Amino acid sequence: MERTFVILKPNAVRRGLIGEILKRFEQRGIKIVGLKFLWMTKEQCEKLYEPHLGKPFYNELVEFMMGGPVVAIVLEAPRVIEMVRHIVGATDPLKAEAGTIRGEFALTVTKNLIHASDSLENAQREMSIFFTEDEIINYNLDIQEDI
Repeated sequence: MERTFVILKPNAVRRGLIGEILKRFEQRGIKIVGLKFLWMTKEQCEKLYEPHLGKPFYNELVEFMMGGPVVAIVLEAPRVIEMVRHIVGATDPLKAEAGTIRGEFALTVTKNLIHASDSLENAQREMSIFFTEDEIINYNLDIQEDI
């Protein structure tokens, strides 16, 4: 099993898309093992987007992420990083395939509703910003027997 990190950005929350987005993961048999509804601190934003420090959009992104509540999520399944990124779609909503979260709901690159880890290393780093190991819940899904 593999774990990944996802965060629903403030505009996903404001637009009432939390349930719709979580449903898409659950329907694929992806297990939610960590879930938090929170306001990000500046420190959390800076740590999450540290790889983008110095890029032109960095400050705008940090301010946007602190502009409303977010949902931090840890997901678990075989090949979950690759699967989640496929469900989420391309960063640019105009390049995201129809049927993906960004392809259906996102409007701009910066405010594209959702962040999903792009590698196992980044997933572990990003999860640690929001979750301690004892906050990750281990349980079995009935569907896992069918995977």
